[in-house]
Amino acid sequence: MTAGGVIAAPASGFHGPVKRSITIAGHQTSISLEPVFWQALEAAAVRLALPLSALVAEIDALRIVADDPPNLASALRSWLFDNPV
Repeated sequence: MTAGGVIAAPASGFHGPVKRSITIAGHQTSISLEPVFWQALEAAAVRLALPLSALVAEIDALRIVADDPPNLASALRSWLFDNPV
């Protein structure tokens, strides 16, 4: 809890980004996300019956056509926020 006792740390603690390599459109790319985001992406891929790499590729395709495309990790986090598992 904070000094004021209003919030608590995550049950599993705080974790920094984990880098993974994924193939998108035939090219390997490295993505760094916190474990909770990797878990949410994996769950979303299962829910959508897609391989993880296919889900990431679809989000990447949406990202690329955005007016001001963010980096891929930011796009993945934003997509997950709008599409909770």
